[in-house]
Amino acid sequence: MDDLKKLQLVFQTLADYNRLGIIRFICEKERSVGEIIKTTKLSQPLVSHHLRVLKENGILETRRKGPFIFYYIKDKKILDAINLFSELFKNSDIKDKTRSKFCSGWISSNYNNKT
Repeated sequence: MDDLKKLQLVFQTLADYNRLGIIRFICEKERSVGEIIKTTKLSQPLVSHHLRVLKENGILETRRKGPFIFYYIKDKKILDAINLFSELFKNSDIKDKTRSKFCSGWISSNYNNKT
């Protein structure tokens, strides 16, 4: 796999709000799935999904201790990279456009016409 493809996969992995929250929680020390669920207030299946993606893409690693699996940051340099991007865009004028609804005008006009 070439370097650009790897970089694309890393950015796609980090592009999820919940994954960034998990990384922030794990950054200081390793954490169990139960701890991550409790702190993030996400469901167990959703946390497991995000942890699998983070592990498959080289962000996290695991350690088993008895029946528990603990997750930790594989290479702390990823935290430096995230902090660098955070600092770069801290005062930017990037707008959160995720609140706009997909096709909201079309849905309301077509739905209202049929009722």
